[in-house]
Parts: sequence; structure tokens; C-alpha cells
Amino acid sequence: MTPSSAAPRTVIENCAIATVDAQDTEYASGHVVIAGNRIESVGRGKAPEGLTDVARRIDATGHLATPGLINTHHHFYQWITRGLATDHNLFNWLVALYPTWARIDEEMVYAAAQGSLAMMARGGVTTAMDHHYVYPHGSGDLSGAIIGAARDMGVRFTLARGSMDRSEKDGGLPPDFAVETTEGALAATEETVRKHHDTAFDAMTQIAVAPCSPFSVSTELLRQGAELARRLGVRMHTHGSETVEEEKFCHELFGTGPTDYFESTGWLGEDVWMAHCVHMNDSDIAAFARTKTGVAHCPSSNARLAAGIARVPDMLRAGVPVGLGVDGTASNESGELHTELRNALLINRLGAHREAALNARQALRLGTFGGAQVLGRADQTGSLEPGKLADLVLWKLDTLAHASIADPVTALVFGAAAPVTASFVNGRQIVENGRLLTADEDAIARSTRQEAQRLARTATQG
Repeated sequence: MTPSSAAPRTVIENCAIATVDAQDTEYASGHVVIAGNRIESVGRGKAPEGLTDVARRIDATGHLATPGLINTHHHFYQWITRGLATDHNLFNWLVALYPTWARIDEEMVYAAAQGSLAMMARGGVTTAMDHHYVYPHGSGDLSGAIIGAARDMGVRFTLARGSMDRSEKDGGLPPDFAVETTEGALAATEETVRKHHDTAFDAMTQIAVAPCSPFSVSTELLRQGAELARRLGVRMHTHGSETVEEEKFCHELFGTGPTDYFESTGWLGEDVWMAHCVHMNDSDIAAFARTKTGVAHCPSSNARLAAGIARVPDMLRAGVPVGLGVDGTASNESGELHTELRNALLINRLGAHREAALNARQALRLGTFGGAQVLGRADQTGSLEPGKLADLVLWKLDTLAHASIADPVTALVFGAAAPVTASFVNGRQIVENGRLLTADEDAIARSTRQEAQRLARTATQG
């Protein structure tokens, strides 16, 4: 489907443009024309003459236009447990927080999803995802609450319907009442896909199959989850190789490292992406490259939990698809993806490749086209090209924070978090001058605080 000639047009002019297309095409001063929910044209100078049905013209002098940011890993519910267990590694952090997380309910999850989505959207995210895997007994329709929050916010969204069936009694970390049976998890996941997954080019909601992690799910859930996803034609997501403790766990329980274990259960492939992938050896990276398995790189969370530095430069050189992730805000309290552009670049320069690890344009690509690859939507979004969906951001770079930096991409990535003057999703503007147009930020702040307090009381009483 292409935009109709009668579709209302928005014309954006006089901005720098980083298209993030295959050639990394950039314009020092150019235009973007939106027709309906598609990008109609992108190029140097003014928009073409004689355009009809122009509903709006934007003079974007002093701005950089980029594709909208794409978040590839998150746990929305954690918005209401921020600031806890701040000096723990992953396993100790999970042990400390699972008893609280196991008390969430539908109202809490909706409020937390609103908070997570609002923070990302006002910072330039146009496509978000949530890996939700905590489904306590009797907690309500949690998947529906999350999907509803994304729909209300106007953000393109993938719900990675997670699951856990390995609880404390089976040697796992979550409490017994916070996990599902293997059969129950698979049935609920299939129902979520059939009810909510949209296969359209401009789909606003898609579903992935997403058992939580090797140490919280059974081998059978992983194996049958992969079979379910491929039967239904949806993508697959999980955590992988996040910490040295996880690697030790896999060797002790399965007799192999995480990557080989995942391959044995059907969890490598171009329809799969994994979060973190910090502790990967050369053989692991080669396996991901060979199978085109994607990675969600979460630099702030990896630092917060002292997990280590993922080998992103080596992954990229090998041909592994890599996107960026906020991760849950109990391990990245800011909840902003645009700061991850900078953190990915800086943290990777602490690794073996030092100053040659990543540059500004590679960091921007991770947060845009790389994310689209990882979510399986690179044909629709992730770059500014005619025919693609109109998901784009105007970053204001002419203020004190950035005006003396000549190169706009360098300003965006190396500089302070840039203000978002406008953010469009599917051709609809959802942010203006740093404020959401689709939700009341102050009301969300109040509701998330109230639900965080209610969760804390419930966990104490529980």
C-alpha cells in the first residue's frame, strides 16, 4: 500500500537530516514530506513545488531529523520499583525484588506501562517493546493492560509475552505463586498472539513469544515456545548470556554454555533476538552471526548491575543485528533510550577496542535501524526513506546545550540529551516541545507514585 495522492501532507523543511539508510545519507539542510502515515519524500533543500493537500508546514531550522528511536528490551512493570536494590548484582537483585514483583496487579501494570512509555516517547522513542514475564495468580489481564497503555500513548509496540515455569521449588529464583505451569504459559501466549498480533505493514501492535531466561524457565518451555512461535509466525525473545553467574548456572544444569544451550532448544535464528549477550566468546558471536540472531544491547542496565561490557563492536563486525534497549527501570532508573546512544558509545570505548569501538553514527544506527532489524521491522521503519512509515523525530540542536557543536549527529550522540520538538508515529504527532500530546504527564506521575506506594504496602503485608 502506498500513500494516496489525497492523503493530508505534513511538510518539514530547513533541518539537517540523518536518514540512516544503507548509505548513511545525510543532508545539511533538507526536507521530509509525510503523506498520511508514510514518508513520501526526503531530500536536500526545500520540498517539491506544487504539493497538494498540505495540512501543515514546519520550519525546522536548528533541528536534526532522524528516524524515531526503537527500544528493543524493557520491563515496563519495573517503573513502580525504581531505586531499590541499588548495590546488587543480577541474581541478588532478582532475589531482592521478586517477592515485590510477585504482588503486581492489572492497575499497577497499566500505570507502570504508562510511566515507562511516557518517558521513552517524550525522549524520541516511536517504537517500543515490553518483555513482560511476571503473571501472578489472580492478577488480571496484564498483557491487555500493557497493550492498552501503548495504544493510548500512540506508540508502535511489540509485546514480548514472557513466561516463567521454574520457581523456587524447582531451583529457580521467583516465588512459586508468581510462575505459570508450562502448559498454562504456552496456552496464554498463544491466546495473546491470536488476539493481538497484527501482521499489517503499518501494524501498531505485534506479539513475540518470550520465555524469560534459562534460569527461570524449563527446557521444555523453551523448546515448545520456539515451536509455538514458528507455527504462529511471530518472533522470539529472551535474556541471554547476561552475567557470569548465568553462564555458570547453564554449565552446571545443562552441561553447556548459554549459546549452545539455546541452539539445542531451537533458540537461534533470524526470528530471534536476545537481551544483553554480555558474556559471549568468539564461538558464540559466530553462531549469532551465522544464524542472524539479534541482540538488544542495554549498556546502562549492564553497568547498573555490574554485568560487564558486551562485545558490540565484534558483533557488528561479524554481522550480528544489534539494537538498543532501556531494560527495566529497576535497573535503569532514567528509563530513557536517547541517553543509551551516548552510553553505548562511551561504555564500549572502555572495552578492548577503545576509541575505535563505536562512533556517533554507529550509535545512532543502533538506536534506529538496528532496532528495526532486531524487531523484524526493517522494511517498515528505522530509516527515513520514501515508502517507509512516518516514524521520525525532530531534535532541537540550536540551544546552549548543542549550538556550538558543528556536526548535528555528533551533537545528538555526544552531547546532553537533546530536546524533542516533535515526534511522529505513523504520521501522527505525539510529542510537541518535549511534552506528550497523547497523555497527561502530571497525571501519570501521580498514578505511578500511588501504585508504587500500594505495591510496597502490598509486598510488606504479603
